[in-house]
Amino acid sequence: MDSSDVTKIERMMVDFKDEIKAEFRHQLGIQSEAFQSKLDLVVEGHQMLSEKLDRVEERLDGRVDCVVRKLDALAADLSAHRRDTESHPSVYKVKEGN
Repeated sequence: MDSSDVTKIERMMVDFKDEIKAEFRHQLGIQSEAFQSKLDLVVEGHQMLSEKLDRVEERLDGRVDCVVRKLDALAADLSAHRRDTESHPSVYKVKEGN
């Protein structure tokens, strides 16, 4: 093997190494894009869930407010009834059970 053969082999090895690097970069780019695409889907899913939770929270807040108003009205009615029965002891009597 003469020096030109060695130089030719060295050049082929360098070229081959460069090809491997280029292919690796290409494959890494493809994997990176695929990962980013999947990550975008996860983010979109989280945003949708967050919006849905906000809507559920609003509905529940409305229902809880309605229950609180009804309980307040019931408590006011009960309080008024107690005042009325206490102010008319001869008309209304509360008996304890045996």
